[in-house]
Amino acid sequence: MEHHPRKRFGQHFLHDPSVIGRIIAAVDPRPGEHLVEIGPGRGAITAGLLAAAGRLDAVELDRDLIEPLTTRFAAAGLRLHQADALRFDLGALVPSGERLRLVGNLPYNISTPLLFRFLDQADCLADMHLMLQREVAERITAEPGSKVYGRLSVMVQAWCRAELLFLIRPGAFLPPPKVDSAFLRLVPHRPLPHPIDAPDSFARLVAQAFSQRRKTLRNCLKGLISPERLAALGVDPGARAEELSVETFVRLANAACKTPPLP
Repeated sequence: MEHHPRKRFGQHFLHDPSVIGRIIAAVDPRPGEHLVEIGPGRGAITAGLLAAAGRLDAVELDRDLIEPLTTRFAAAGLRLHQADALRFDLGALVPSGERLRLVGNLPYNISTPLLFRFLDQADCLADMHLMLQREVAERITAEPGSKVYGRLSVMVQAWCRAELLFLIRPGAFLPPPKVDSAFLRLVPHRPLPHPIDAPDSFARLVAQAFSQRRKTLRNCLKGLISPERLAALGVDPGARAEELSVETFVRLANAACKTPPLP
């Protein structure tokens, strides 16, 4: 399938057979499972997913890829949706109660917005297997106290179990990206280990806590939760955001959403 990668779509097409094989083995698709591929590109992973599962929905933004993908895979059970994954409703693909398995090579320039979009639809997802920039995958899976532990770590780990499966070198793609990639598994928690009372309030508190990493919680969380309330909850107001666990962030957000905002 001849198609030149487009920079505006952040396209890097996977071509290394050994990497493709590792990805299919990690996803381990089974007959009858309902899989969705985000950004099938030239179909490198599509073929293996279809062969194993027998059916596949794929969401592709690039119009020029629709006809070649349809010609190659329609008879094998591919349903192709020409759409922007940032706006696509995954829940529309399944009846209530059924869950999808999501697979994708995410464009680096919009990988974080896509992740948050998928998290918003986690109720209809069984798991996610995603190719991301290595740096982003390491931030997602980072532990408290790490230099790369931050907002993305907390927001993803609050909703999912995150596991970095393996690294992928630039030469596995055409054109080669300038950075290493990583293959990541996300499995939505059911139920949440730390229930979140108000997701919007939780997101706001986490974002504000990490907005100025060098500042203490006393300063970063002004207007959301007082130093006295932090201390009462067993959290040192002089600590910094990267020292707090996901469970602590949930506890603070749940307390903050029940307290009137400070003037």
